[in-house]
Amino acid sequence: MTVSLSNSIADDLSGNVLPLRPNETTDYDPLLRSIGKARFVLIGEASHGTHEFYRERAQITKRLITEFGFKAVAVEADFPDASRIDSYVRGSGYDGTAIESLGGFKRFPAWMWRNADVLDFVGWLRSYNDDLSNDSEKVGFYGLDLYSLHTSVEVVLGYLEKVDPEGAARARERYSCFEHFGEDTQSYGYATAFGIAESCEDEVVGQLIELNRRATELANRDGRVAADEFFMAEQNARLIKNAEQYYRTMYRSDVSSWNLRDQHMVETLQSLDRHISSRSKHAKIVVWEHNSHLGDARATEMGRRGEWNVGQLMRERYGTESYLVGFTTYNGTVTAANNWGDPASRLRVRDALDGSVESLFHRVDRDRFLITFRENELLRTRLTTPMLERAIGVIYRPETERHSHYFQTRLSEQFDAVIHIEETRAVEPLETTAAWEQGEPAETFPFGV
Repeated sequence: MTVSLSNSIADDLSGNVLPLRPNETTDYDPLLRSIGKARFVLIGEASHGTHEFYRERAQITKRLITEFGFKAVAVEADFPDASRIDSYVRGSGYDGTAIESLGGFKRFPAWMWRNADVLDFVGWLRSYNDDLSNDSEKVGFYGLDLYSLHTSVEVVLGYLEKVDPEGAARARERYSCFEHFGEDTQSYGYATAFGIAESCEDEVVGQLIELNRRATELANRDGRVAADEFFMAEQNARLIKNAEQYYRTMYRSDVSSWNLRDQHMVETLQSLDRHISSRSKHAKIVVWEHNSHLGDARATEMGRRGEWNVGQLMRERYGTESYLVGFTTYNGTVTAANNWGDPASRLRVRDALDGSVESLFHRVDRDRFLITFRENELLRTRLTTPMLERAIGVIYRPETERHSHYFQTRLSEQFDAVIHIEETRAVEPLETTAAWEQGEPAETFPFGV
């Protein structure tokens, strides 16, 4: 993008963005009006470790729940781990406190969900549900991801042992196919992808088919409780089937494994929609995931690579009933790791690169602002110009930032609305390390100039 064009877009932005003040949730009124009657509101994040993204997303979600009747929060987390939170916020299960309900998040990157902002939201959601009348539908909390193959096996077996011991024995025999690999799902994927071992595909598909055949019988055994328990078991059985396929494809094609994962998340969303709608007409669901999952892939270079994502699939299926919100930031700090499996660190987010959306937004005379593209034809048109956009996951590698963390986008086609926060800070893990407490040294260290 040329300098003159960039200057022209920056001028248009300055006169058209909607300012946001810290802690003023009424500033989101234009966003809520833009969302209107959408049933699926997908709220992203530009990193998995930024406090402001988590906090503002929670504030918007609280208003969607209290003012618009949303009944579920579905997040980029494994289904059984999120189920502990769901049980807690509904006042069931065995966890006595909000922090205990986060106990399922043990694997890397635990800070994604075991952090202070999620803890605050879970506490709020429990209080909100507790104040509802006994006959009101409580708001649930669900996971959409598929990494929890072995935990999901335990959930399915535990359910069947309660309701159908003979069925549990058949399921245990089928799932024993994974025993040679313990909990090392990547070794399973490698061995089956390269023909070293037979896959468990027939077994996991067979188990899901058996559950589906008995759906009416099992889901109606004892009213709402039975229906909820069956739903949880069925979703975990579907997760096992899709996870088995995911681990086989991850050694063949990055595109195939990415597409399978996002397809699974959409399937889970659709199942959740049907489950809630069966007793609460026209379910409304908030989705929390990374921008790269929730922004429409067709507007980015992901689409040119043949990748699709949750945002694209939801738009294709639900049209304007889905609403996509993205976040951006110019600089600050982030909780991330240097490599997969490393401890969480508090790292500096470098100033955004020239030619990026974030660099353009830096030139607007606002520290925090909102753009709703459906209502602003000028900015919708101007921001179809291809630009770079930054994406930080759980790994941050500033030394290769352009290659590792930027991709091309047409922003107003990627999202329905964007929230920019100029400087952001790292989300606070519930378990901090010395490396996180110390943070990354300043660029001038050790000279101090």
